[in-house]
Amino acid sequence: MRGFEFSKFLPKDLPKGGFDELLKLFTELLNYTAGDAGETLAWMNELDKQYKFTNNEYGMGNFIDDLKEKGYLKDENGEVKITAKTEQTIRKSALEEIFGKLKKAGKGNHNSNISGIGEEKNADRREYSFGDSLDQIDMTASIQNAQINHGINDFTLTDRDLEVVEKDYKTLTSTVLMIDISHSMILYGEDRITPAKKTAMALAELIKTKYPKDTLDIVVFGNDAWPITIKDLPYLQVGPYHTNTLAGLELATDLLRRRKTHNKQIFMITDGKPTCLKENGRYYKNSMGLDRKVIGKTLNMAAQCKRLNIPITTFMIAQDPYLQQFVRQFTQVNGGRAFYSSLTGLGEYIFEDYIKNRRKTFRGKG
Repeated sequence: MRGFEFSKFLPKDLPKGGFDELLKLFTELLNYTAGDAGETLAWMNELDKQYKFTNNEYGMGNFIDDLKEKGYLKDENGEVKITAKTEQTIRKSALEEIFGKLKKAGKGNHNSNISGIGEEKNADRREYSFGDSLDQIDMTASIQNAQINHGINDFTLTDRDLEVVEKDYKTLTSTVLMIDISHSMILYGEDRITPAKKTAMALAELIKTKYPKDTLDIVVFGNDAWPITIKDLPYLQVGPYHTNTLAGLELATDLLRRRKTHNKQIFMITDGKPTCLKENGRYYKNSMGLDRKVIGKTLNMAAQCKRLNIPITTFMIAQDPYLQQFVRQFTQVNGGRAFYSSLTGLGEYIFEDYIKNRRKTFRGKG
């Protein structure tokens, strides 16, 4: 019987020296240290000792000096901390990583061939129809039409002279991204929080740069749920929490109620089952199996979201059959979607779904 042959592990894509390459490693490691600059630099020093990616011309000391000089690091109360510039760099890196994979896969193209109320003009022109908005009227062309149709001595402008420029239809979307930060997100030797965090940063950067009129709220949930800002994302960590999915959904729904857009949706990243509720200021917890009380209230909330025309897309990053069965039931009650994603494919799943959903209008009649 043939045995196994082992060779020395040689990591790929290690920097070969120089500021730009070391900066890529620095920003990547910050995702794993929850934005702790000191710990990240300590890791880099250890990696440098082992893999020797600096040299006599440019060492780690030079790199740290350059980080400070270029505005990526600051000294605060005797500690070295990252700056807002670094936070943005992390988001951009996450966006390039995930969106780059979409482009290579031939996905991510979301042009719409529907004309209507929108922002981007196209080449189509037509006569004015009742209900067209004033900003669609080409006044120069309309005045020219009036002069041709009625002469220039006695100026007359009628609705038949008005010329309308078509605009590409764009749906504005309000999204709440819910991230599970319960303890199970780092259990069993698998880091599930870092891919979720990177996906959130990339999605935030995509919306901020490409769809600035869309809105993104981020909610984290453990024993309780609370909103965080984009600025908080690099520092996000799991806690010694159970999973209060109900509280997360209630907060997400409340945030979406305040938005005036037609498209509203919730993306939920989780790896486990709901295990916690809060009643009259006290926590009701049960980590053993699927507690009927917890599950029942969570499903009721999913149904309420459906009545509010808020679909929930669940990105399930666990493979347990009984957990997947719960997600199927949850999805059926809400009328949303579910993806059973690997950690490596999480970002691409969410990006593709977000872009696809911008074409849809979720609001029902009545």
